[in-house]
Amino acid sequence: MGGASAKLWESFLKWWEESGPGLLGDILSAIVILVLGWWLSKIVVRFMKRAMSRTKAEAGVISFICSLVKAAVQVLVCITALSKLGVPVSSIIATLGAASVTIGLALKDNMTNIASGAQIIFTKPFAVGDYLLLDGVEGKVERIEIMFTTLRTFDNKEIVIPNSKVTVSTITNYSAMTTRRLDLTYSIAYDANIAQAKALLCALAEKNPLVEKEPAPLIAVGEHQDSSIQMIVRVWCKTEDYYTLYYQMQEDVKLAFDQAGINIPFPQMDVHVDHLS
Repeated sequence: MGGASAKLWESFLKWWEESGPGLLGDILSAIVILVLGWWLSKIVVRFMKRAMSRTKAEAGVISFICSLVKAAVQVLVCITALSKLGVPVSSIIATLGAASVTIGLALKDNMTNIASGAQIIFTKPFAVGDYLLLDGVEGKVERIEIMFTTLRTFDNKEIVIPNSKVTVSTITNYSAMTTRRLDLTYSIAYDANIAQAKALLCALAEKNPLVEKEPAPLIAVGEHQDSSIQMIVRVWCKTEDYYTLYYQMQEDVKLAFDQAGINIPFPQMDVHVDHLS
């Protein structure tokens, strides 16, 4: 047993004397290639971002192309590192080519995401910075990358959606137009003065600097509800002022109604009890 171990050790030492230093050098070289390659991919992407920004390219185009180039450089670095270790890269590539159909089927979802990302970039249904309602999620577009589109919500959550899902979803782009209509409803009691309520709402809309003059504000009676009369207010504003105007109007209307003595009723029910003899 001891003799077999000694022979094995001698064989290892002989192999190490012949091949060890060269193999160790190749491993170190492969590691250096990987480290420098990853660093180089970041430098290349940074340079491309600056160059494309100077040409005033869209942020979505910059993000997509840079992520594509980064992936391509990193794949090239991996192939170079493998070849340094003596791995028959050409044989691997040939095998991958022969197995491309199988690989394509296995990676069809990823390929679909890449194709959908290109579709988003070239058809431009939205851009980085737009505020979207997409697949039940609202948020500002942060990035459009090879595989995914990233949204950031108002409460600072990051939502990552596969590009293939983006292209088949109904998209509401709130940033596409420069102006938006704000629809508000207010309830007043049946015994309130409708003309007074309309005048107050009209005055609030006209004096608010965020309300556009054209189209003109619309104030009208909406419908007769069980416990109140519903007043509707429709005003136009710049898209970026939508929520600011919404909160201002909610506060201003409550204060104005309170000052004028106009009640905002709450749902109520009258119950009559009949006493049977």
